[in-house]
Amino acid sequence: MKYAVVKCVNGSYSIDSEGFTSLDNAIVQFHAVCETLWNATDVEKASVMIVDEKLETYSQYHEFIKYTAQ
Repeated sequence: MKYAVVKCVNGSYSIDSEGFTSLDNAIVQFHAVCETLWNATDVEKASVMIVDEKLETYSQYHEFIKYTAQ
């Protein structure tokens, strides 16, 4: 099985990285992308997920990021 990290940032979809044969490597990349987006000042909303070859979200690896002005 191969995995990819997919993201949608402010309405623009993209594949961040793909071709992971090790789920552990995909998980590390997933967390790195989430951290980057949580810290980005230009992100209003985003979604990040790990998908498999069937484009199904893998387990609980789907995160919603929404910036709220304080």
